[in-house]
Amino acid sequence: MLNSREKKRILVLGIGNILWADEGFGVRAVEEFHRRYAVDDNVTVLDGGTQGLYLVSFLERADCLIVFDAIDYGLLPGQLELVRDDEVPKFTGAKKVSLHQTGFQEVLSAADLLGRRPRELALIGCQPMDLENWGGPLTAPVRFQIAPAIRLACKLLEQWDSPAKPRSAPLPASERLLANNIDHANYEMKGTADLAACG
Repeated sequence: MLNSREKKRILVLGIGNILWADEGFGVRAVEEFHRRYAVDDNVTVLDGGTQGLYLVSFLERADCLIVFDAIDYGLLPGQLELVRDDEVPKFTGAKKVSLHQTGFQEVLSAADLLGRRPRELALIGCQPMDLENWGGPLTAPVRFQIAPAIRLACKLLEQWDSPAKPRSAPLPASERLLANNIDHANYEMKGTADLAACG
């Protein structure tokens, strides 16, 4: 068994914008992963949101990278695809869904130019259905893929000798990735209440 100093440094990253419906898939997936699973000290779990080049410093410190994101693969809404290693940059730049994707392709390029890009890359992408609903929640086909996406991430972590462990109790709100009522449950409840008020 490898000790923590010998283990690969792994970054589990969710990117996207929760204000544009399915564009929030990556953030919601990493949020739920963090809520449900504990990881070893060599694994960092991060809500990257729309930070773009600010993420370079996190990539520089990682040997392996898992990214959750909404990707327009041209598939049916809600379809998941796992893309690995050299194929990842092609999908983070082609068929741009939003501004953050160009930013993430630049993040990978910048880390590559510095000679410190993660050696192993995995993109867990979900085909969006709706990217136009400002302030709207994830659509059902995309929301239903959060659990399967997390299972894919867990398989990758196991392959990289850093299995995620199910939490014995839910995380208290103070330890979750998102706070201030923008976590998934609160945000969607607010959206439902707003719709009811408009009706």
